[in-house]
Parts: sequence; structure tokens; C-alpha cells
Amino acid sequence: MAMMRLRREDPRVVGAFRLHRRLGAGGMGVVYLGADKRGQRVALKVIRPELAEDQEFRSRFAREVSAARRIRGGCTARLVAADLEAERPWFATQYVPGPSLHDKVAEHGVLPAAEAASIGAALAEGLVAVHEAGVVHRDLKPSNILLSPKGPRIIDFGIAWATGASTLTHVGTAVGSPGFLAPEQVRGAAVTPATDVFAFGATLAYAATADSPFGQGSSEVMLYRVVHEEPDLAGVPDALAPLVHACLAKDPSERPSTVQLAERLAEIAAREARGIGAVAAPPRRDGIPKAAGPRPERPVGRRAEEYAQQRTQRGAAPGASATVPRGAAARGDAARTPVPRQGSRTPARGSSSRTPASRTPVRTPVGRPGARPGASRRLMRQRLFVFVTVTLLAAICIAALQGCHHF
Repeated sequence: MAMMRLRREDPRVVGAFRLHRRLGAGGMGVVYLGADKRGQRVALKVIRPELAEDQEFRSRFAREVSAARRIRGGCTARLVAADLEAERPWFATQYVPGPSLHDKVAEHGVLPAAEAASIGAALAEGLVAVHEAGVVHRDLKPSNILLSPKGPRIIDFGIAWATGASTLTHVGTAVGSPGFLAPEQVRGAAVTPATDVFAFGATLAYAATADSPFGQGSSEVMLYRVVHEEPDLAGVPDALAPLVHACLAKDPSERPSTVQLAERLAEIAAREARGIGAVAAPPRRDGIPKAAGPRPERPVGRRAEEYAQQRTQRGAAPGASATVPRGAAARGDAARTPVPRQGSRTPARGSSSRTPASRTPVRTPVGRPGARPGASRRLMRQRLFVFVTVTLLAAICIAALQGCHHF
């Protein structure tokens, strides 16, 4: 996490903590790195003066600090101390060393499917603890997820709200971040744990694509897309795409629960880490083999072109035709050399898969269909022996009859 020097207007001491650096600033206030006399480091947020003057905000803030104390589990930054009656209310949480998910993706690129699923599983478990405490985060996003050596941590519950509370903003402060807000937040409806699930899906998509599933633009444009347009999941790995799409359902009742997310993502992370599914013919996005269900959805955009090119050219030998035989496309097969008919010769290695029109047809060996070449030769010898024997016997019988007639 980037640190900046304290400014002239910044306090040096807040409560029992001495402030050392600025960690960042947002709509709620400024976050500082501080430490107590024992050397325990904290991330301390001081609320903006204009918000501190709003009594309704103070009441709401007090309820949220009380709820945050009830959160259990290791996937959140533990609340250390708070002063709700100060001239500028503040609260301090355990300092989490490590970059945010946003910074990691920005500096090192998108995460592999296995890593994204592993981080997602831990975050889902953290959301289970948050929701069990009766709290909805309401602003889950990549910059509010810190990747510590002990695992990811959810931070910044500054605008969190108890389940079922109003989503109205105060003093012009927007609640949430465009691109990660749920449609019900944009409409001003009541928030529920499903609201965090929507933001969770958008965050997982960011980890895999380095972008919001609703693109970029002004706040108005982003909010319109969240409510009225489908997310763009091009680039999201096939193992994660169905789960992300379910999280981003417009209807909160259609989104999976955090418990389901934790279980499913743990399975995906284990499977991807073992490399299962890395075969020529990929399974459906939901993990069901092709033969067990209908055809998978076709990708859109640039992935559609890559997908079509891979489907028609995968496995084709140099100089061979890339035409897919009838029925092969539905099975996901690439262009293959036609299987020779019974009794025909297999083309020599390195030759073209096409059969020249001038080639002399090969005679089919006499024998039973499907018989091995050795068995066919033995059968031919047996038949020849029987034929010769019968012929000789017939000749002897004819000669004998002619001799009897002569006498």
C-alpha cells in the first residue's frame, strides 16, 4: 500500500495513536498509518468535517461501528478502537500489510484462474462472517481488498449499513463505486447481502480482466449500464465465467449465496491448480462434459473469432484440409483424417489425408468382415485345399465310371 507524508493540516495524534503516514483519502475521510505505545500498527480513518456535523450520519456511523465489532473471522481487518463522540469521529482497524487487489492487477496483470478462484473463496468466507453480523459492506471493490501474506482481507466498512437500512446518501456523498454498485443501490432500494454478492462478482471479473465488467465512462454512463445492460465477461476464464455471470444477475434473488460461492470457488481453485480440464476439447462452462448436456454458449466479440479459428484449425496437419466433417463441430472435434473403410489401406505417415482420384483401388481380402489378415489367409488356404480335394475326387469318380462303362 502506497504511503505519503503527513500534510500540514493533518493531525499528529488521534486518541492513543501517533500518526506517521497518509495511506489514502476518500469520500468518507482520510486514512492514516498510526501506532500505539506498544508499537501496534493500525489504519486509522478520520471522518470529514462536513460529515461530522451531520447528526444523522453520526448515528448511522455509531450503529455501523457497533456492528463491525461483532464481525468474526480472519478475512476482515479487525476493529481496534473508535471514538464516536469526538469532534471528528474516527475508528482504527488492524493494519494489513500488502497491496490491494486493484494495485496488484494494475502492476502485475490479471490473475490466473486458480489464483483468482482461491482469493475469491477466501473473500466469500469473509462475506459470510460480515453478513452473519448483520452488516452489508455496500462498497466491495478491488481497492477495498488487501492481499496480506495470510490471505485477502476486506477493509473500509465506512459506508457499510445494517441489513435493511436505507441507501439514501448524505451531504452529497455517493454510496458505493460506479461499476461495482448493484442495480438496487442505483435505484435506491434496500440493500441485502445479495448486494455485496453483485459487487463480489464485479470484483472477481476485474481480477481476471483488469477491468470492470461494465467498462469505463462517467458515473452516469456506468450506473446506466449496471441497471440496463448485460456485463461484458470477455476474457473471464471459462471456469469462472458462469459463477461471475450468476453474481451479476439484475434480480438479487437470482444471485448465489456467499456460502455457495465459497464452496464452488474452493472447488474451482483446487481443480485449476491440478490442471484438470486442460484437454483439446474443453468441457462446458458449467463443468458438464459436452456429451452430458446441450452445446455451450458461443463466446462473443473478439473471443468469437479466436474460438472459431481454433475450432476449424486445431489439429489440422500442414497441407491438410481444415474442413470439419459433418457432425464434428457439434462434438468439438478438429479436422481429422477420415477413418479408412474395412479392408482399405491406411495412408502412409506424412502423406496427405486426401485420397487421389487416380489411386488404384485395393482389393478387399476374401474373408469374414472384421477378420484379421492372418485369419483371412488361413481361411483362403483351407478353401483352396477343399476345392482341390473335391476336384480330384470328382475326377477319380468320373474315370471310374467311364472304365465300368467300357467293360
